[in-house]
This record gives sequence, structure tokens and C-alpha cells, in this order.
Amino acid sequence: MPMFRDRKDAGERLAAQLLHLKDKSPVVLALPRGGVAIGAEIARLLGAPLDIVLVRKIGVPWQPELALGAVADGGTPEIFIDERMAESLVIPGDYVREETARQLAELERRRQIYCAGRPPVDIGGRTAIVVDDGIATGATMRVALRAVRRRGPAALVLAAPVAAAVRVRPAGARSPGARNPRRLPAPAPSGRR
Repeated sequence: MPMFRDRKDAGERLAAQLLHLKDKSPVVLALPRGGVAIGAEIARLLGAPLDIVLVRKIGVPWQPELALGAVADGGTPEIFIDERMAESLVIPGDYVREETARQLAELERRRQIYCAGRPPVDIGGRTAIVVDDGIATGATMRVALRAVRRRGPAALVLAAPVAAAVRVRPAGARSPGARNPRRLPAPAPSGRR
């Protein structure tokens, strides 16, 4: 049996774990594409605005799904490169620079399409809930959290229904009220909730 029926189910179940934030002026910031469906459910159930955080993975040349790093959109782009991975895999610096530039250009292209000139939701002094549909290496979420932190939220919360055993403490350690992640309850048998 799958852990979640679909992204709607995952969003509803995450929202149930985040209800304590409803009176903290939350803003849901989702990573396209998969995080948006989950974030929409969280935003709906918390009565919060929904916006996006544009992030692009910088993949290893021969394995693009393996994140060497990531870049996030913003006034000043946020860039993270796992230097230890780059060194151990002997990835040339020229590749890293060129791929970073290519992904930044793709972020700009997507920002124009997705946002169509609409400014980002102001999160200053609010509780920012950053949502994705899953975390593998943690590179894209790390850069997303750094980019969101620069926008001045009162609190920063990471929400994802599934994650590999990655270390997220460096991103959350400075967050007041940071808590250990909780396991979501198992889904009800098919057809019942």
C-alpha cells in the first residue's frame, strides 16, 4: 500500500501536522512542480496564501538526478555546491560554473512564465512554510531555505511528506522553535479515512 494516495492526500496529512501554525500568520511557499499540489492543500487548510520558491538542481554530469548542488531565484540568487561531492567525483569547475549559469537562466525563464510579473508574497515577520513533495539529497531544500530566510520570516518551517535520511539540521538549527520531524500517521485502509 502506498504511503500516500496522491499529493492531495500528502498535503492534507501534512496540514494536519501544521495546524498549530494557523494563528502564526503562515505563508506557504512551494517548490514547483510537485511541491505546489501539496502546498496548495496546506495553504487551503491553514487559510494561508500560497506562493512559490523557484529552485533548480545542479546535477552530476553523468547522473543529472543526483544533486551536486542547487540554485534558488531571488534578488541575489542563492547557490549551493557540495564541494566534497564535486571533489570526490572529480567534476570540473568549468562544468559547475556553466551548469550554474544555465540553471539560473532557466529559473529566470520559469519565473516569467509562472509569476507573469506578479511580485512575491511578502513574508517579512510571518511564518514561512517551505513545501516540496520529497527530499532526496537535501540540496534543493537547503538552497530554498537559505533563499527564504533572506526574506525575513519570523519563523521558517520545512514540510515534505517523504525524505531520505538527510541531515537538515544545518538549515533549521538557527530557527527558533525548531522541532524534530514527526512521522505522519499511516494511511487508513483503502476507501476509509
